[in-house]
Amino acid sequence: MKRVVWVFVALFATTASPAQSKKELMDEITRLKQELEDSKKPKPVNVETEVDRASYSIGVLMGTSLKSQGGDSLNVRLIEAAIQDVLYGKELKVKREECSGIAQTYMTKTMELRNTKRIEEGKAFLAANATKAGIQTTASGLQYQVVTEGTGKKPGPTDRVTVHYTGRLTDGTMFDSSVERGQPATFGVNQVIAGWTEALQLMSEGSKWILYIPSELGYGARGAGGDIPPHAVLVFDVELIKVN
Repeated sequence: MKRVVWVFVALFATTASPAQSKKELMDEITRLKQELEDSKKPKPVNVETEVDRASYSIGVLMGTSLKSQGGDSLNVRLIEAAIQDVLYGKELKVKREECSGIAQTYMTKTMELRNTKRIEEGKAFLAANATKAGIQTTASGLQYQVVTEGTGKKPGPTDRVTVHYTGRLTDGTMFDSSVERGQPATFGVNQVIAGWTEALQLMSEGSKWILYIPSELGYGARGAGGDIPPHAVLVFDVELIKVN
């Protein structure tokens, strides 16, 4: 930053050399600005030693936990600064006894806001989707589209089925796929989320459907691991291969 300031001072406090054109001066300013921006970018890290790997691993665990709780809106540099202050015995900017309450209040508020937004987005998605050609909606709110109508038998609630499927979020993010694994899945009709249990009993062997599953027929407020957030509407491509 000091170099950039020095260049501007040199430009306006002295007379430029006749040999140095205005274009050259502007090119130099542009170059120094780029250097400044590059200095702000995260530098590559090495995880070669045992200490490095352990340090990075602790960071991964902390980051994963924070992200799952909506903490990706936090100021990472201040988290780093606080850790350094604690480890090196520096004076804390916030009293230790206040930290738990402050953090809990913020994280709870952040999660509530995100959940509210996700619920509203899910309702809007399903409402718009219901108006599209070929989409059918059941009394429970399950939506489906028939891609191929099979001619085989339909499973009952206690049957086992073999299926191929791909699961995505409404933004297209894939979170699971038997197709990608190259191995169909077999399970009980009543051993899966409610949206699947309902849909499978409507399908015949050989059918290929697209399911649009409301959160309350999926994983609801708890979500599923790090891949399916709370209150997520789920989209599945499902092929019912066999009723066992």
